[in-house]
Amino acid sequence: MIRLDNISKQNGHQILFIEASMGIQKGEKVGLVGPNGAGKTTLFRMITSQEQPDDGLVSIDPGMRIGYFSQDVGEMAGQSAVAAVMDGVGPVSALAAEMATLEAAMVDPDQADQLDAVMERYGEVLERFQELDGYALEARAREVLAGLSFSQERMDGDVGLLSGGWKMRVALARILLMRPDGMLLDEPSNHLDLESLIWLEAFLKNYDGALLMTSHDRAFMNRIIGKVVEIDAGSLITYSGDLDFYDQQRALSEAQRQAQYERQQAMLAKEIKFIEKFKARASHAAQVQSRVKKLDKIERVEAPRRRQTVQFEFQSPPRSGEDVISLRGVHKGYGDKPIYEALDFLVRRKERWCVLGANGAGKSTLLKLVAGDTKPDQGAVSIGASVKMGYFAQHSMDLLDGEETIFESLERSFPQAGQGALRTLAGCFGFSGDDVEKPCRVLSGGEKARLVMAKMLFDPPNLLVLDEPTNHLDMATKEMLVAALADFEGTMLFVSHDRHFLGALSNRVLELTPEGIHQYGGGYTEYVARTGQEAPGLHPGG
Repeated sequence: MIRLDNISKQNGHQILFIEASMGIQKGEKVGLVGPNGAGKTTLFRMITSQEQPDDGLVSIDPGMRIGYFSQDVGEMAGQSAVAAVMDGVGPVSALAAEMATLEAAMVDPDQADQLDAVMERYGEVLERFQELDGYALEARAREVLAGLSFSQERMDGDVGLLSGGWKMRVALARILLMRPDGMLLDEPSNHLDLESLIWLEAFLKNYDGALLMTSHDRAFMNRIIGKVVEIDAGSLITYSGDLDFYDQQRALSEAQRQAQYERQQAMLAKEIKFIEKFKARASHAAQVQSRVKKLDKIERVEAPRRRQTVQFEFQSPPRSGEDVISLRGVHKGYGDKPIYEALDFLVRRKERWCVLGANGAGKSTLLKLVAGDTKPDQGAVSIGASVKMGYFAQHSMDLLDGEETIFESLERSFPQAGQGALRTLAGCFGFSGDDVEKPCRVLSGGEKARLVMAKMLFDPPNLLVLDEPTNHLDMATKEMLVAALADFEGTMLFVSHDRHFLGALSNRVLELTPEGIHQYGGGYTEYVARTGQEAPGLHPGG
């Protein structure tokens, strides 16, 4: 289906691939992994011929249709979301347009002399349109958009008025509706809520073409893929199995390489010691020469490169009172749409509540009420004694000063902290070496999120209110954050679509549904076991 043979590729001074090879067969679902900047997007672009390798060969089976979803969705405006999705299907939408032209020609008296030819062509086009299941296309487009959490209103509204995140979903729906022979999905899980993620997971499991995908969502990737391709220092290394199996194999091969390296180093040291000891003695000249030659011929084993994983350790936050957050009789609505009616909710010290609910259920609204970003229409929200709150929301990233560097931004927040402590903090959140000199205005969404998180956790509050804290974060930073928050001694209230994050950190669940609000003792994992669903209103396979 898709093969890369001995490809080499350089971008500026950066060498991305050196004689690297991989292949994907029909029906294979492959996860592409590697650190940021390793060349994952470049690999996708070479498969789709948007870029060429400097050397080597990229081959695709003749006639194979490939759908490529990237984070760069381009301009969309002037049509409904449904029309925009159908437009991407290629032949079907072109055939529909041609059928409309031919239907007009059939009743046009000026074209009466060409009626036979028009009718014949119409028959051919109609047959092909039916083969491609054209009449069911709109229904399928709506089904895909509904799976990605679009309301009917949003499907029929102007796609140009949608936010960037919703436009991403339209671009993704296009590829899914196309049902190509091969799909390349670059971070399809970004910008999706939990319900959409679970729907997409089921869709991709049932897809029978070749799939190559990247994702920062470990649970999502693990449930779909059966093979991992790792970009490692210019090579492409293939592992059969999911991410958990890949981690084990990688650790095993790293340990073997380390042992091999150490054995060779010991042998080399012994040989060099012999040469040094006897090189001045004529009686040993022949032995010394033969050992020097032997050393020259030995192929050196390289030490495995250690993945840089820095752990962040919390200082202990000050202790709060036992009642941390209290909502009594809270009413809140937008316009004539009520979100909460007489909500009572109490959060006690050391509880970690995750909030679940479909789009529009009021998850972010609850967090804004607690943080004081919005006021209730009725009722009271009170924060307990000695509570120091840290609030992370998507807009927190807009508050960074674009002209400051990362280091200046940290320094302004913590003028008392030493340079060493701030550099260590920056390193924990993925900013090493010269990275700290980058001005905030050039940072990606993920880098901004990491910087805001670093500032919030350096001098830790005893209450963390987090709205989608893992959006934009790569797997390594997420792992670090989960490990750090697992040891956090304070209280948490959070919204996340990352099931690993939910399962690892929650010990209470607040479920928002149209039928009412339910509270569960026990965390997300117990919630799934008890309700048989991973998100409100979704049943396994639904």
